Amino acid sequence: MNYDLIIRNGFVIFPDEVQKVDLVVKDGVIVKIDKNVMGSSDRVIDAEDKYIFPGMIDSHVHFNEPGREIWEGFLTGSNMMAAGGITTFFDMPLNGIPSTIDRSALLQKANIGQKKSLVDFGLWGGLVPGNVNQLKELADAGVVGFKAFLSETGNREFERVDDMTLLEGMKEIASLGKILALHAESGPITNVLTKWKKEQGCLSADDYIETRPIVAEVEAVERAITYAKLTGCSLHFVHISSEEAILKIEEAKHDGVDVTVETCPHYLLFTHDDLVRKGPVAKCAPPLRKKPEQEKLIQQLLDGKIDMVTSDHSPCPYGMKDPMTHNLFQAWGGISGGQFTLMAMVEMAKKYEIPLTKIAKWTSLHPATRFGLTTKGKIAVGMDADLAIVSLNDSYEVTEHNFFAKHKQSLYLGHTFPCKIKATLLRGKVVYENGHINGQDRSGKWLRLASLPSLRESEIASFDVQLKAF
Repeated sequence: MNYDLIIRNGFVIFPDEVQKVDLVVKDGVIVKIDKNVMGSSDRVIDAEDKYIFPGMIDSHVHFNEPGREIWEGFLTGSNMMAAGGITTFFDMPLNGIPSTIDRSALLQKANIGQKKSLVDFGLWGGLVPGNVNQLKELADAGVVGFKAFLSETGNREFERVDDMTLLEGMKEIASLGKILALHAESGPITNVLTKWKKEQGCLSADDYIETRPIVAEVEAVERAITYAKLTGCSLHFVHISSEEAILKIEEAKHDGVDVTVETCPHYLLFTHDDLVRKGPVAKCAPPLRKKPEQEKLIQQLLDGKIDMVTSDHSPCPYGMKDPMTHNLFQAWGGISGGQFTLMAMVEMAKKYEIPLTKIAKWTSLHPATRFGLTTKGKIAVGMDADLAIVSLNDSYEVTEHNFFAKHKQSLYLGHTFPCKIKATLLRGKVVYENGHINGQDRSGKWLRLASLPSLRESEIASFDVQLKAF
């Protein structure tokens, strides 16, 4: 048989083992996995001494288009994804103008993505005050799920939810069989602490971390879990930064709550000392924690209590992270670094002797399973040939030249990873190879995602009774 592609001699990362085998691709799908495959092929890639991961699925990025393409758009953002071994991303709803809080805005964004994206993508819808009655049309159109903030978002177009909106939204999302992703920091706590600091003129890095303490994260997590128990809503907590919050989520899992949790590589590789030293480029929310808390978070990862690792790529124009500012509170709070998650996790694997199979689960299998990507997430016959070919013998120092984001400012600049993405393949097509984007054909697809099994009518009625007594 004549195949489209054969990748020979690579160490393939399967869900539970690593094997040196050949991968065979036809029509964008893996059709054969074996040793010393016979047959002709339009292209052969020799992956000797390389590791072949399933393409990473980054379920948390901010590309800000339409309306704020100057921050980051689908073109540069998806190039950056491909350069990082990422073959699928999910874009968050808040930073575009309009925000993705109704069907019209969703379709507008999807149309742009299908014209410009180099890799596949899904789209989150938003839950904000006043749009609960529009969630169904978003779900029917194929959003991944819904995103809400329990603290201020930084954008006037996308308000944080009040408790009534959260409860009513969770009831509706449960009935639709969708997932609610939450930025879990207590708005009242962070707002009051910020107000006090500003009144005192205390505007340093140390002051900033004190306005977003771990208790703010834990309180928000506990409140959301309580509401999930009441409504039956599936939850996904984004960018969790503390051990205590992880333990609350783990407890909820044992109580039968349908909940998952992610953290981000910047919480694993960097600490509050980096914010003190580097300033606004290292500002994010929740903030980078101090070293003892970082070590506790890493232990939670090693203990298997974190489901996935995502970038939370949150870029902005250079002036919004002016390194000369004396008021850290004025700087945009987000880390630009979507290109580096897979390499960061390989670095963690080397440092902590983590099996590469676990890295593949955190970056690909678990997000695919959680969000219903049935043809992605692992290397197997019949699956999309979404692959990242990685060298563990080379290093990669991040520079402005090899960072493919729109704005060449990042906490990661100057960081050296003990590995290198050699090539990224989307459905068998090489979209990135040896430092170069193969971007003439923008072949990324919008992945419209089906709903989870929805609540039964009796469960919804039970919610109404409980809510009246709440």
